[in-house]
Amino acid sequence: MSLLTIHPNDNVAVDLDNGHKVALKDIHEGENVIKYGFPIGHATENIKSGERVHTENLKTNLGEKLTYKWGRSFCHGHGEGGRSFCHGDATQEPGYHENEATFMGYVRENGEIGIRNDVWIVNTVGCVNKIAEKLAKITGAFSFPHPYGCSQLGDDQAVTQKILKGLVEHPNAGAVLVLGLGCENNNLKAFKEVLGQVNENRVKFLNVQDEDDEIEEGVRIIEELKAYADTFKRQPVPVSSLKIGLKCGGSDGFSGITANPLIGRVSDLFISKGASTVLTEVPEMFGAETILMDRCISKDIFDKTVDLINDFKDYYTRHNQVIYENPSPGNKAGGITTLEEKSLGCTQKGGSAPVVDVLDYGDRVIKNGLNLLNGPGNDMVAVTNLTAAGCHMILFSTGRGTPLGAPVPTVKIATNSALASKKKEWIDFNAGLILEGLDLTADLFTYLLEVAEGKETKNEQYGYREIAIFKDGVTL
Repeated sequence: MSLLTIHPNDNVAVDLDNGHKVALKDIHEGENVIKYGFPIGHATENIKSGERVHTENLKTNLGEKLTYKWGRSFCHGHGEGGRSFCHGDATQEPGYHENEATFMGYVRENGEIGIRNDVWIVNTVGCVNKIAEKLAKITGAFSFPHPYGCSQLGDDQAVTQKILKGLVEHPNAGAVLVLGLGCENNNLKAFKEVLGQVNENRVKFLNVQDEDDEIEEGVRIIEELKAYADTFKRQPVPVSSLKIGLKCGGSDGFSGITANPLIGRVSDLFISKGASTVLTEVPEMFGAETILMDRCISKDIFDKTVDLINDFKDYYTRHNQVIYENPSPGNKAGGITTLEEKSLGCTQKGGSAPVVDVLDYGDRVIKNGLNLLNGPGNDMVAVTNLTAAGCHMILFSTGRGTPLGAPVPTVKIATNSALASKKKEWIDFNAGLILEGLDLTADLFTYLLEVAEGKETKNEQYGYREIAIFKDGVTL
């Protein structure tokens, strides 16, 4: 059995054969189990050195809401090129500088940058999903089915509208058809009020109840949109314009050792060049939230991070659910026992950069640096949330494997080489090679620039583009 000790203070190591934890010394009942240098729970019985540590003898320490104290100044760590991560450093606005790193992207009329030039069909309501799919099949546009937009009330409908607005405005879409039915709550008139002023060449609307032949009219409009999108050509744009989402799904015991730390190093590298990265999945910050709070650039951002954590805990308790549960059978099968263990691995995707902003669900990224985004860990909801926030691509680590993809390029990063070898149609990058002593930071950074310039990810190659919208309200 080959063991890896992650931190010198740990009392468990990771079995490199299966990702499970093994006690490095005798651990007494009630004593904290330490991994990544932090407690991941406590022993429920005496554990002898060499024994497996998992659900049979380890329980979470997490409970209800906590009180946090501001006062630690984050001003340590350096990014690429020796850039110091101190207050204010990561909030500089992007600009075109003679010596700045660039890639070939699309400059939109409003100045935003896209890395794809697709035509998207965004439905106001689920009732037109199949019409949208048929139009997509005929024209080559992309549609994203969802079941919402009607019979929703108040904030619940507003959340749906906010996410759909984020899709319509996404710069990876060279042009957009907004497809409505006519009788839904989120009808075109109502949705236009949410959208505000749009570029009428880029965004067009079709209400299918008004047409004798909605397919013929839809094809005609999409051809107009494609002609508009075709006027855009790739040109050099700054790397600082990139917005990159950070996500993990189906974790295993290697996630916090290989893929997530690698994503964190690449996140730091992009931020050092003025770009933005976005970390979401708030429940998977529970138990590691103080690491992020200690890196907030101001008291205001610290307070927003506290609210981010506690408000999501309130969401759990409102629905009579325990705050600290690690619900995924796949996580447990992969060697992850408690939520704080998963969180300590997950938050490594945020690297070592300061936290510059906290976004609510459906908000768009406006600051350069590491952003925290409110939202659940559910894979489909999270990748949609990141897309609506304006992320050009999503870095998605996985130890169990999933074909899921967002409307934007979704880079699947395997935590282990066995998964990368088995699921070649799902996995874009193998971080498992880190276990063989390789440093893959530069390789992943180079690959991501290739993706930004048009190299298709597996989700794009195989048509895995999906959305899901977070629902927390009443349906009529």
